Amino acid sequence: MTETTHWLSEPEQHAWRSFVRMQERLAGRLGRRVQAESGLSVADYGVLVHLTEAPEGRLRVLELARVVEWEKSRMSHHVNRMAKRGLVVREDCPADARVALVCVTAAGREALATAAPCHVEAVRHLLIDPLSPAELAMLAQVSNRILEELDKGCD
Repeated sequence: MTETTHWLSEPEQHAWRSFVRMQERLAGRLGRRVQAESGLSVADYGVLVHLTEAPEGRLRVLELARVVEWEKSRMSHHVNRMAKRGLVVREDCPADARVALVCVTAAGREALATAAPCHVEAVRHLLIDPLSPAELAMLAQVSNRILEELDKGCD
């Protein structure tokens, strides 16, 4: 069976490359600002947000890896680094000894509270403020459409 690559058209290529450049620049600038202000990396910030939104501030390592789209090994290494800094702790799951839980600590909550104002200010400055209300609504609509496709589980 021979498959033919369906190459991107010029407008599709332009849209894709613009999206990638925007995402890279946003992530880089946001990361540098948050790191400089709080000492947290964007990855730390994301992990802490997910943990603080979880019941009792804890998630299974595999669930946390799934929500941030990381491999289990990457998540395990990152959690270990965060644990050394006192931001999280690992706990055994009382219901299943094979399962490891990641729990946010008081220091992790404090670090997130310190980083949050800088994070939201940077998000507002870099992404929200440059857009009109109509553009912001369109960004949300397009983002949600792509997320729906991603949630279908087709890789």
